Amino acid sequence: MLYEEKTIETIPVGPLGLIPLKSCKELGDKVNDYLVSWRQERESEHKSTIAFSGYQRDSYIIGASTPRFGTGEAKGTLQESVRGDDLYFMVDVCNYSLTYSLCGMTNHMSPDDHFQDLKRLIAASAGKARRINVIMPFLYESRQHKRSSRESLDCALALRELVNMGVENIITFDAHDPRVQNAIPLKGFETVQPIYQFIKYLLREEKELDIDSEHMMVISPDEGGMGRAVFFANVLGLDMGMFYKRRDYTQIVNGRNPIVAHEFLGSSVEGKDVIIVDDMISSGESMLDVAKELKRRKARKVFVCSTFGLFTNGLAKFDEYYENGFIDRILTTNLVYQTPDLLSRPYYINVDMSKYIALIIDNLNHDASLSELLNPTTRINRLLERYRAGYR
Repeated sequence: MLYEEKTIETIPVGPLGLIPLKSCKELGDKVNDYLVSWRQERESEHKSTIAFSGYQRDSYIIGASTPRFGTGEAKGTLQESVRGDDLYFMVDVCNYSLTYSLCGMTNHMSPDDHFQDLKRLIAASAGKARRINVIMPFLYESRQHKRSSRESLDCALALRELVNMGVENIITFDAHDPRVQNAIPLKGFETVQPIYQFIKYLLREEKELDIDSEHMMVISPDEGGMGRAVFFANVLGLDMGMFYKRRDYTQIVNGRNPIVAHEFLGSSVEGKDVIIVDDMISSGESMLDVAKELKRRKARKVFVCSTFGLFTNGLAKFDEYYENGFIDRILTTNLVYQTPDLLSRPYYINVDMSKYIALIIDNLNHDASLSELLNPTTRINRLLERYRAGYR
């Protein structure tokens, strides 16, 4: 069934308002296009009633800006009324491409800057909105989610801050550790897995894959990603393997114990296509080491699927590994900023998440269940059936 044919069963929480920050403008525009299209084509006898006032619009985006003074200080400004609206703020805290002037110097925006801008715009709504929701694909400070010694708990503090400002729902993708939601147990928190989208885009580009346990495996690059890899493997009906990092705990290099070797647990990968699944590619060193080790063990093709492609050390090493045949494809989503260089790489597959976000927003605006969206098993099975039947 086409989504625009979905039957309207509930009254919207309030008129829909979409506020993508500058860091998320391109993704926000795509999400808005889906919402406009669906609501114009969707048929319902209730759409003309007062409860559905403002249901169909040419755009759901509400103009917003965060101008800065010469000192680098800023303020949040909304260009139109949001009274009674169901607001969805979208922010990409990893977008380092944006700059601002600081006493005549050019500063690149950090995750801290983006988070402050989000709070400024929430504050600008000044309690007038019916409900405030935040869509933050890369959860701010999500890697600082637990205390090992005398450390700050930045992610928990950030979530508490948002809730104290009146945020009702926080939607994120592939949170580094979902247990951080324990910091806000009485508010909505969803961490979404983009597994269906990874499979969809991989099958669209690779036409000759045999998706069964004899020809394919799912690999977790470390013990922390086991749950993600187990779910991926179970949905596809594949075996899985895992690498664990053997570290030298006698020294610290760049703030961490250096990795001595990657040890493998699992059955033979010889002659098989392997999918390495992780939440993010930061510098990419671990992912590349794992890919090289899999090729040394005679894997046929190596596909890297990661929700967030940060590539903090650039792309030179990935280019080298591609040319040497250690990696075949890299898939990351458009949930974080992508450089033009990355998009131009022959081995790169851009996984577009805008339709999925639009589905989540549309359902939340109607206070409808997200269960079907968050559990993609049925859609994945349908996709695999079509692929195996030759509909490619």
